Amino acid sequence: MSLPTDATMNPNDNLREQLERIGLRTVATQLNDVLANAARQRWSPRQLLEQLAQIEVAERAHRSLERRLRTAEIRKFKPLADFDWTWPTRIERDVVERALTLDFLAEARNFVVVGANGLGKTMIAQNICHAAVLAGHSVLFRTASALLEELHRQTPEGRLRKLRTYANVALLCIDEVGYLSFDDKSADLLYEVINRRYEQKSLILTTNKAFKEWNEVFPNAACIATLLDRLLHHAEVTVIEGSSYRVRESEQETTARRRRKK
Repeated sequence: MSLPTDATMNPNDNLREQLERIGLRTVATQLNDVLANAARQRWSPRQLLEQLAQIEVAERAHRSLERRLRTAEIRKFKPLADFDWTWPTRIERDVVERALTLDFLAEARNFVVVGANGLGKTMIAQNICHAAVLAGHSVLFRTASALLEELHRQTPEGRLRKLRTYANVALLCIDEVGYLSFDDKSADLLYEVINRRYEQKSLILTTNKAFKEWNEVFPNAACIATLLDRLLHHAEVTVIEGSSYRVRESEQETTARRRRKK
């Protein structure tokens, strides 16, 4: 049985509509150009199909990358190419650069960065998370305060859904643990997140507090010892020491302004 056709319809228009219906939207929008190019270069049917497939695969990969970047919420960051490795008085560059290869993900190991404010802990974590997104992994980047606030404000059912999300994402980063103090309920929630990922999925965590000081971050919390046990059991811990980059940059900007005024 033949299908009815409109004599005035461009055959490519009908094909374009059909391609859109089966989800090949990028191929549909580029169809005329690809067919014209195929005619000029005398592609075989196989070459034409390969080109159409490559166009769709490339666009879907691009859309997937954009979606994962949006979901990750890594925020704006400086690339590690701009990192001044000579500024800290102590930094394990080889450990940081190895983490950028994402080797710890395959082993479900954690990566923990400890150091005072303004030494680039967040920058390092953001770069690793960005590398993971580019490698095709699902990533979530959260400050400790944002993560705990999000869990606190949920209904019990919503909290379980959020905990499952935090447990299942390929890489979770919890940034800035120790910048604020939290109650024992927050400690329990953080423990729940870490415990659900324990030996299953990797976690990046940055903190400005030595682990012996975490009782100050979570006063009266009974789970801190167990929380740290789960966090550090399979973890690479690297320490950064020195003076704040931001203080140095502020001093440099002040000096530059004074020179311009002279």
